[in-house]
Amino acid sequence: MTHEKEIVEPVDLCLPNGRLNPAAVGWTRRPLHRANLRGWGRAKRWEYWGIVTPTHIVGLVASSLDYAGVHGVYVLDRATKVEVSKDAVVLFARGAVLPPVSGAGTASVRGAGLSIDIDQTPEGSTIRATAPGVEIDLIVPLPPGHESLGVVVPWSARRFQYTVKDVGRPVHGSLRVNGTAHAVAGEDSFAVLDHGRGKWPYAIRWNWAAGSAPGVSIQLGGKWTDGTGSTENALFVGGRLHKLGAELRWSYDRRDWLRPWRISGDRVEVEFHPFHEKIARTNLGIVANETHQCFGHFSGWVQADDGGRVSLDGLVGWAEEAHNRW
Repeated sequence: MTHEKEIVEPVDLCLPNGRLNPAAVGWTRRPLHRANLRGWGRAKRWEYWGIVTPTHIVGLVASSLDYAGVHGVYVLDRATKVEVSKDAVVLFARGAVLPPVSGAGTASVRGAGLSIDIDQTPEGSTIRATAPGVEIDLIVPLPPGHESLGVVVPWSARRFQYTVKDVGRPVHGSLRVNGTAHAVAGEDSFAVLDHGRGKWPYAIRWNWAAGSAPGVSIQLGGKWTDGTGSTENALFVGGRLHKLGAELRWSYDRRDWLRPWRISGDRVEVEFHPFHEKIARTNLGIVANETHQCFGHFSGWVQADDGGRVSLDGLVGWAEEAHNRW
């Protein structure tokens, strides 16, 4: 079990003056927070979808950082390791639509030959995206009883983040890369949502890992939550969430990101074995980012709420380190 408060009723993220609502601090099993952010300059809003199939890994990001919209489409061919990617930066995030409640409404962005449209209903989400050489048309159903992890991370009354990590969602549809169509279907394909809304510090570093296999998924985070009293760690078994409240220790080699990673702590003993590294770097002076996202396989175990150990052997997903000045 966890020391963190479970929230079971809808709640506003912010008070009328734009500061963090103390009643919003806690975690949920389904999206219950409304991100009623106010003010300009430090607000960050995004939708990130990661999709893993037996043949490809897809990443889609639609975001507003207030002063810019940063959007992207990424596809990795798992057999050839060939990457296809397109990024767009839109001044002042013009035209970006990012609704305040996860799983409700439409998210939409455009820029530099790239488009992403995400329609969200209680039955699930549809994802359509185009970029040079890439066409994506996917349906991500929301199974009955499926649980996701929502967490509010409070750095202060003025700096805070609400995140939803929804791992192990079924997905089907089509992916077209450079004119070749690939079907997305079956138990070996899954989707992960990272929904974020908050007011961030200027400089931050985080770790994130997510992986799935039929019936089991894992969501682990670190660094950015340290010392806040909140964590974004959870095990999912049969769609049910087991909240992990303790901070974790992350160990990996920054000189060789493809060496095995180790993530450990109370109820967690995990190894991650990468097979590909995606590197993203930007440096515009006061604004900069460096992300090392590795795709690979998990092994080890996590302890469920009943005390039993759940094996993670065979889960596929990613682990990353990101450092932002934004």
